Amino acid sequence: MTRLSVNINKIATIRNARGGQIPNVVQFAIDCERFGAQGITVHPRPDERHITTEDTYAIAKVVTTEYNIEGYPDARYLSMISDIKPHQATLVPDGPDVLTSNAGWDTDKHQSFLTETLQGIAALGVRTSLFVEPNKKWIECAKKAGADRIELYTGPYAEAFQNNPRAAVESYVDAIDFAVSIGLEINAGHDLNQENLRYFKQAVVQLDEVSIGHALISDALYLGIENTIQRYLYLLRD
Repeated sequence: MTRLSVNINKIATIRNARGGQIPNVVQFAIDCERFGAQGITVHPRPDERHITTEDTYAIAKVVTTEYNIEGYPDARYLSMISDIKPHQATLVPDGPDVLTSNAGWDTDKHQSFLTETLQGIAALGVRTSLFVEPNKKWIECAKKAGADRIELYTGPYAEAFQNNPRAAVESYVDAIDFAVSIGLEINAGHDLNQENLRYFKQAVVQLDEVSIGHALISDALYLGIENTIQRYLYLLRD
């Protein structure tokens, strides 16, 4: 079964809008796991507009499933990875002024930087993942750089899904087949939701993990977080 990692950035966004500790992001992480989530994802950005550095360390103390820390691999991020040693470090090419992850790595252009960075993270015993688009050349370069996994950027899939689901998923099917053939494990994330997740899951050969935040938290406003997590788990069943 594909694992569901819940990205809890949006919970911190709500808290930060008012200050204080309501909602409490640490307790929310605990509850997500209690309701069935198989992982917790955070993306602590330099401006701390949602998940803060303090949150990142605090959540690490309570996660009992898998902890995935996303981020651009600058000195701040790498220091957190070294200290916390999460189960997974997902490297994204976002600069500090980017609102949300909206492109994957050009792993060919950044090959030397990524190779050195991934080696350092792997030496800590942390699984590595690179956020990439369904481009075979970039996937091959991700493997050469030493990544354990890739996380496929599914924004374009989600955007095209309403008009033509089959056409929307074709490039991902081909990319995942190739990635698996060269020994990579597969994650996916960005704009996956209750409408498009099941189709994506059924179309691909292998999908180890999805990271879902914005849509899942939005659904929870209407359905409650326990019910929402269970609905997403149902969509991910083989």
